[in-house]
Amino acid sequence: MKLIKSILVIAVLLVGTSTIAQNKKDRKIMADAEKAKTTLLETSSGLERFFNESAGYVIFPNVGKGGFIIGGASGNGVVYEKGNAIGMADLKKLNIGLQAGGQAIIEVIFFETNVDLQRFKTEKFQFAAETSAVALKSGIAFEAKYKDGVAVFALPKAGLMADASVGGQKFKYKAF
Repeated sequence: MKLIKSILVIAVLLVGTSTIAQNKKDRKIMADAEKAKTTLLETSSGLERFFNESAGYVIFPNVGKGGFIIGGASGNGVVYEKGNAIGMADLKKLNIGLQAGGQAIIEVIFFETNVDLQRFKTEKFQFAAETSAVALKSGIAFEAKYKDGVAVFALPKAGLMADASVGGQKFKYKAF
């Protein structure tokens, strides 16, 4: 009887922890997101207000983008609610227009209200063509504002890309 109870307890623990545990890839993305947050704050201390006051945010620490006339971007990130990691996100972008090159960036999206964050989590979230990220430079985040409940910032990491294109971003959310 003790053996059955022990097996039952172990099975419950394994099932319970496997539903909230992240795989190795997710843990790497989470570590990269924490480093990216530090880099973002070092680059523009005005972002601290967004990190502290937003209902939530998603950090994509390694977004790769590139193209020649037709382009795209892809990245994985971590979704935070009130500063706590609650899930993973996937970013896909397709655009067309005058563009050439390749680039790696950090992208962060802040959600002004719980409704905006919930919209992201229910996969009804995508950016229209006119929504664009603010390229971070020293001091620029102090003047930034939310537009339609979101504020988006991008920090180039490597590469060079000339871009005058139109497109949209789509996201997928997976809770822990």
